[in-house]
Amino acid sequence: MNRIKKILTIIPILFWIIALMIGAWDVFVEGQALRPKGYLIGLYVFFAHLFIFKKYLNKRAYKTYFWHLLGIFFTGPLAFMLFAFFVEEKFSTWLGFLAYYGDSIPTVLIFIFVSTLVGITQNLIINTVKKEQLEKQAINTELVYLKSQINPHFLFNTLNNIHTLVYTQDPTAPEAMMRLSSLMRYMIYESNAATVPLSIEINYLQDYISLQQLRYKSTDIVDFQVDGNTDTCHVAPLLFIHLLENTYKHSPQRLKPRSIKVRLIVKEHLLIATFENPIGKKSGSLLEEPGGIGFLNVQKRLQLLYPNQHSLDISKTDEVFTVELKIMNLKTQANEKKAHLLYN
Repeated sequence: MNRIKKILTIIPILFWIIALMIGAWDVFVEGQALRPKGYLIGLYVFFAHLFIFKKYLNKRAYKTYFWHLLGIFFTGPLAFMLFAFFVEEKFSTWLGFLAYYGDSIPTVLIFIFVSTLVGITQNLIINTVKKEQLEKQAINTELVYLKSQINPHFLFNTLNNIHTLVYTQDPTAPEAMMRLSSLMRYMIYESNAATVPLSIEINYLQDYISLQQLRYKSTDIVDFQVDGNTDTCHVAPLLFIHLLENTYKHSPQRLKPRSIKVRLIVKEHLLIATFENPIGKKSGSLLEEPGGIGFLNVQKRLQLLYPNQHSLDISKTDEVFTVELKIMNLKTQANEKKAHLLYN
């Protein structure tokens, strides 16, 4: 915001510097007579009125603004009377003095009007930037809240699984703890970034799958496939975990090898993530989670992070439940931070 205000202050100053340079060129190069009425009066009235406009009118101090405006109106020409008196002979009399004053009034009015337009324009720009910053701050606050919902929900499920392993004295319990430690490291430290490389998010999902696999004695029950260059693709952290959790939650207790299918496909600026699982006979509502956190959380985060840049399609048959998430313009989204540097 400070940078915006500095830029809006510098622009009229640069304009007047150029105008004065043109006036100096006319005097010293072209040999024309100096005309202080257009340059000097305009310079004084413009900046004096712009100052009181910002200081008083923006704060709705109308009476104070009005009296200062009258002061600028009457003193605008007077500040240069002495200069004019010595430059042009016609001002050597009081009649010439009054004539100069009267001729200067239109110039004063014009530059009061011009400075008013500049002040209104600056206010519109600053208010627009403030509004964008407030909206962005509100979105960031809500995203932090949504991410805070992810951690306890995920931990509740995972700790229950580890508790079962410890209770049954399963030898895989230490490995489960190591997997959980890896997951927590990602959730606490790396997920604080606005975006992370898709390859890192994939490692997180694979750790989660490995942790869940400890519950099953059969071969891998998840068919996880990745297609495309994931290193150049960035996504919001913890974006897919609930979709992956749903595939386990709403599947039968006994799963066949590779019965859960996860596909991540990267095509230029498009990411397609597909999660497919068999439907359990007693799965109930497929989108229902304790407190309604999981799937609704994903939908809300997508709306905040990728507005008009994503689609979330759900399909169901008698045997299979599928969720397909598409995120478009990923490079544009990853570079969004650069576009907002001006506002910080």
